[in-house]
Amino acid sequence: MQRSSKENYYLDIAEAVAQRGTCLRKKYGSIIVKNDAILSTGYVGAPRGRKNCCDLNFCLREQMQIPRGERYELCRSVHAEANAIISASREQMIGSTLFLVGVDVKTGAYVENATSCQMCKRMIINAGIEKVVIRDNKTDFRTIDVKDWIENDDSLGSVGY
Repeated sequence: MQRSSKENYYLDIAEAVAQRGTCLRKKYGSIIVKNDAILSTGYVGAPRGRKNCCDLNFCLREQMQIPRGERYELCRSVHAEANAIISASREQMIGSTLFLVGVDVKTGAYVENATSCQMCKRMIINAGIEKVVIRDNKTDFRTIDVKDWIENDDSLGSVGY
């Protein structure tokens, strides 16, 4: 019997969380883990009490043909990473790892070169999260040391979701 790596185990859970997502373009799921315990989960969806894009049957960014990584202020949703961070205390998150999976709604494929947007990167940094693990395909992933986001500040231009 071959066991899945711990990283893929947690990425599988994040992928399951992503299925709750309400975005018509991409379903992202994230979980925050520390000492082999899941602290919180998050998926893409409108703020509590507001209608989701899947309920409205339209995405303003898609209607306006806004490319990935641009004009997030027009999006109705809260990102998966932000929702996971909101659900845990900073004290718990210091030194933790965030696992992130993105799936394209139309194709069912993993989002190519997925990464956190600039706002989510800032929240991840401030939350004290140490590493971000992002799924590239069913078995391959990238591990990002959040220190790199601090030392190599790319806030002057980078593509996220």
